[in-house]
Amino acid sequence: MSSPISAPFRILCIHGYRQNGSTFREKTGALRKLLKKQVELVYIDAPHQVPGEGAMQKAGEQETAGGEEDPRGWWFSDVQAKSFDAGQECEASLGLEESVEAVRQAVQDLGPFDGILGFSQGAALVAMLCALQEQGKQPHFKFRFAILVAGFRSACAQHGKLYEAPALSLPSLHVFGQTDRVIPETKSQELLSRFNRPQVLTHPGGHFVPAASAHRQIYLDFLKKLQNEGEME
Repeated sequence: MSSPISAPFRILCIHGYRQNGSTFREKTGALRKLLKKQVELVYIDAPHQVPGEGAMQKAGEQETAGGEEDPRGWWFSDVQAKSFDAGQECEASLGLEESVEAVRQAVQDLGPFDGILGFSQGAALVAMLCALQEQGKQPHFKFRFAILVAGFRSACAQHGKLYEAPALSLPSLHVFGQTDRVIPETKSQELLSRFNRPQVLTHPGGHFVPAASAHRQIYLDFLKKLQNEGEME
């Protein structure tokens, strides 16, 4: 058993498509309870409102489609319909620049943050934010680690430059479900090569952030290692 983490890590949380900061906070209640002494989770909203029923049916994250109030997204893969599908290939997206700016503003207003956590479309965004940080294009970003849950590589050609070599040095924990029907495990695995020495947490479930007692030690070991490395600097 690892020794306790001496001070909570502050983590910026990036929700999935058709969620918002409030609903994502509710959906990660078990995680907050599981790690309440080790982390402080801070939630923000994506800047783009998702249009109504038509976009809901086309969305790449259908499991979040029911009963969400104020559904939001980080970018749209279908520029005309203002909808998103994780598997939709497109030349250009709509809205990513505004989302990067929203995260930058959150870091400025609510930070500093030790790390960043994203779920589904939010995890795909986190991977791109990490690339912007390491490329020196966002000096406000100083994340020490990233946690990507049900992440994937954007299929938009416009985002391709954010997946170019070399692999990102930022410590990362990649979490995905073996029965996820929204973002299949294979899509999440594609992101692993973008990070140097990625750590992995797999679970037998679907499209959600796992927080069973069996997962607690993996989260804690990841965070404890980061704390130890920080104390050695």
